[in-house]
Amino acid sequence: MLGNRSFGLIARNALRRENYEAVWRMRQVCERPAEMAWRYLSGRGEYPYRPALRTPLGPVAPRVDTHDDLVTVVEVFCRLDYAAPADLRAVVDLGSNVGLSALYFLTRNPHVRCRLFEPVPRNVERLRENLAGYEDRYELTEAAVWDRAGTVSFGVEPTGRYGGIGTVAPETIEVACLEINAVLEPEQRIDVLKVDTEGAEVATVAAIRPELLDRIGLVYLETMDRPVLHPDRFEPSFSADTLRLENRQLRPA
Repeated sequence: MLGNRSFGLIARNALRRENYEAVWRMRQVCERPAEMAWRYLSGRGEYPYRPALRTPLGPVAPRVDTHDDLVTVVEVFCRLDYAAPADLRAVVDLGSNVGLSALYFLTRNPHVRCRLFEPVPRNVERLRENLAGYEDRYELTEAAVWDRAGTVSFGVEPTGRYGGIGTVAPETIEVACLEINAVLEPEQRIDVLKVDTEGAEVATVAAIRPELLDRIGLVYLETMDRPVLHPDRFEPSFSADTLRLENRQLRPA
């Protein structure tokens, strides 16, 4: 083990061009790129930690409590797993965790509005801290989202990053779950739909009704597979473990 990562995981990531690009991009994004790179690559360092990041709206310094949170910062701000257009306006973020992806979206420009969904109470507490000052531009619902509604068993582990519906974890809690179409129906236009729900992503996106798909510009979902989802509407591309679906009809001319 190195840090909290297995040598197998390190070896797989060492072959990914996107991770080298992320380290290179730290020079533009991070106020202290050498320290950030050392923490990211070695898995070492004291926590909590506040990485100083440059954004289009100025500097931010979210609280990260573990190396897993730091990895999320790198994936979102440096590897650009959820790369957003400059004219971003409307985001729906499923599996908002501690708010790092939402912070990325909210700092693209002052007009972005986000609807966030996160069911784990301790993640919600940290999310609110990381998004302090942006309360007028996000709406948080403390619930999971899936292809069905009800109450579901949700696995929770210490980092808060890897829990999910039906996940085997040290702790299991019961959480409210909303059906994906009911979540999307109020939105007239969604520039980015981001889905990171630890195994429920593909079923969730597959369940979206056609008339609602027509409102979505980009979909990002975490998956190690290569599923075919709504091929009549979306052009797929893959980066690391993220599937990007771009709506052909809403693609900029």
